[in-house]
Amino acid sequence: MGILALLIVGLIAGWAAGKVMKGGGYGVLMDIILGILGGVFGGWLFEKLGIWPGGGLIGSIIVAFVGAVILVGITRLIKKV
Repeated sequence: MGILALLIVGLIAGWAAGKVMKGGGYGVLMDIILGILGGVFGGWLFEKLGIWPGGGLIGSIIVAFVGAVILVGITRLIKKV
């Protein structure tokens, strides 16, 4: 995946995760970072579970979104402590 596609997937997944999780948000840059990290984490998680939503950009966004939602939840738990 090219760097531009990675940034687009990260932005979309991070933004969507921020909207689903609600709250103050982290800003565009942090949304991209959470989306990219969410893609890595989501890819690892989906592989361990033995599932994959399909190939292409949409599948990558779904995986990154799931991972980003989990990461946003974890960061919010850490911020409360």
